[in-house]
Amino acid sequence: MISGSFNYELPFDAPPEPSAHLRDRRALLGLLDQWAERGWLRRLDRAFAGFLYDCEPQADPLVALAAALASHQLGHGHVCLDLALALERPDEALSLPPEGDTAQAMSLPSDVLAGVDLDAWQQALAASPLVATPEAAEGDAAGRPLVLDGQRLYLRRYWDFEQRIATSLRRRLQQPVNPPPGLKQMLAQLFDAPDASPAPGPDWQKLACALAARGSVSIITGGPGTGKTTTVVRLLALLQMAAHEAGRPLRILLAAPTGKAAARLAASIADQVGRLPVPDAVRASIPTDVSTLHRLLGRRPDTRHFRHHAGNPLPLDVLVVDEASMVDVEMMAHLLAALPIHARLVMLGDKDQLASVEAGAVLGDLCKDAEEGRYTVETVRWLEEASGESLAEAGLLPGEPQRHAMAQQTVMLRRSRRFGADSGIGRLARAVNAGDPISVRRVLDEEASGDDAHIYAARALAPDALDSLLLDGHARTARGKPQGYAHYLNVLQTHRPPAGLPADDPAWDAWALAVLGAFDEFRLLCAVRKGEHGVEGLNARVSRALCARGLIAQEQGWYEGRPVLVTQNDYSLGLMNGDIGIALRIPLPGASGETALRVAFPRSDGSPGVRFALPSRLTAVETVFAMTVHKSQGSEFAHTALILPATISPILTRELIYTGVTRAKTWFTLIEPHAGVLEEAVTRRVRRTSGLAI
Repeated sequence: MISGSFNYELPFDAPPEPSAHLRDRRALLGLLDQWAERGWLRRLDRAFAGFLYDCEPQADPLVALAAALASHQLGHGHVCLDLALALERPDEALSLPPEGDTAQAMSLPSDVLAGVDLDAWQQALAASPLVATPEAAEGDAAGRPLVLDGQRLYLRRYWDFEQRIATSLRRRLQQPVNPPPGLKQMLAQLFDAPDASPAPGPDWQKLACALAARGSVSIITGGPGTGKTTTVVRLLALLQMAAHEAGRPLRILLAAPTGKAAARLAASIADQVGRLPVPDAVRASIPTDVSTLHRLLGRRPDTRHFRHHAGNPLPLDVLVVDEASMVDVEMMAHLLAALPIHARLVMLGDKDQLASVEAGAVLGDLCKDAEEGRYTVETVRWLEEASGESLAEAGLLPGEPQRHAMAQQTVMLRRSRRFGADSGIGRLARAVNAGDPISVRRVLDEEASGDDAHIYAARALAPDALDSLLLDGHARTARGKPQGYAHYLNVLQTHRPPAGLPADDPAWDAWALAVLGAFDEFRLLCAVRKGEHGVEGLNARVSRALCARGLIAQEQGWYEGRPVLVTQNDYSLGLMNGDIGIALRIPLPGASGETALRVAFPRSDGSPGVRFALPSRLTAVETVFAMTVHKSQGSEFAHTALILPATISPILTRELIYTGVTRAKTWFTLIEPHAGVLEEAVTRRVRRTSGLAI
């Protein structure tokens, strides 16, 4: 008789059993329904999986699950689903709350995918009639809804957008280099002022201008105040000088993603053109009108199509796109399709800003080598010869022609003139960009303790203290007082034209512009929309505080002084998503002493003056005391306050903090309800999954 105990253990590498949810259609769809009810998955994503089963009832549940997750990634800004990343960090594929949600027992992606390996998932997708390979997709008349490119799964439309962008840019980069004659002399005329003291290092603006002048596509990237607009104005002057000598001025169009960004670019260019050291005829041929991208391409109402496309290209020779970091993959594909092959494309933007709200991070993908330079020996030699600048001490890394093709037409501007290298805001922005939370905290502590503080950090403010900060700003500094929202309402009252002036008197426009300008002195930025520290909660809070102080008549509805943000394009009124207006009481035309509320908006083309709209016609607006950091892109404010949520969230990243900090022109206030959230956010980067490589 043999006695004793025996322990049998599974081999170390034995794979776990596949989840029951991957064994039949009903189980998987039931799980997707549960995820959608919790808000972890969009109902659109669940419907997409159901649609695929309608098309192919025998579809492998692994395919339907991958399709639902790929669709969900679009809502997070990703162009595709990275299968390997989904297996490595499965729960990040859903919109799980940051603190977890275990109130109800439910399988998570980590449970469902526990028994799946990458090869098996790829094989299931490759074998499905719903999925095309890249080679098959190009000639796939049936239009299979999914494309598997290596370990990336795309919805067909987005794979197509990415391919169109890559093909168009490669084609432009392969065109022969054709710099204008006399480039070196023109660069010297535009950049080498005789009385200017030389700055240390190369003149990056001059180098950017030279590089952009030689190709049909170029990128000028850099942080706020580094001179992107200044550079492009001189570039346009250079191109027009050469074109005038040839007897054919260029057709130049300027565009930006939002009305606010378009107005800022128009005002900046108009301010600089008059100071160019060029003949009047050249100066007159540099446009100052800036369109939104939707207006430029001619959006067809109620469709995703545009009037201008490959078959009806834009009538231009040069296109400048500002704030290109905000351009998503779909818009970029449409833009490149509508661009004539002979035309130059110049993109301006900050690669370190938040990417577009919609899917894709096109500028970030294209600028992956900008920091290091990655110029080939031939590019360096050409740049030094054309500009007279030396790159020997610039600390750039060498590049290869094929591997770093886009880098040969990209320049990163490195000196900020909005806030100096030693300014508090500049130091804070650099510390955030470096992803170093210790340096970030050190800068906040050092700057806030100075006599001429331009940075103010507050933690766990009492309600009254927070209200006071938002309405009045904070302590006086040597350079003035940071304003809060009481400022623009005081301007509204003290600058109001006298009663009895007719409606067409220019004093009303001047008053409206003064109020709009005062409102832009301060802005409260949020990371999230919901909750006490989100846009919705803080808009209500500011309204209550202003009403309690008697600065506005009511908290809700339409009242004089209400600031509103347009949330959808309205072509009938000429208003674009992102435009901001303020409700003002002005005289009615032809009426004797009667007044009515009208909403004043700055002109979208950057020209002086305002336009008024009836509140009843504004069907897609919201109050905008507080706005998301995303919505603030393309804007700057004298005093910016950034309030963080109480808990860490996937949306809190280094890019969001950097974008919030760099909206401030003179003063920056950081409000932290709880310690540790800022440090955690600074260490997290935006990961936008895509396959765009040039």
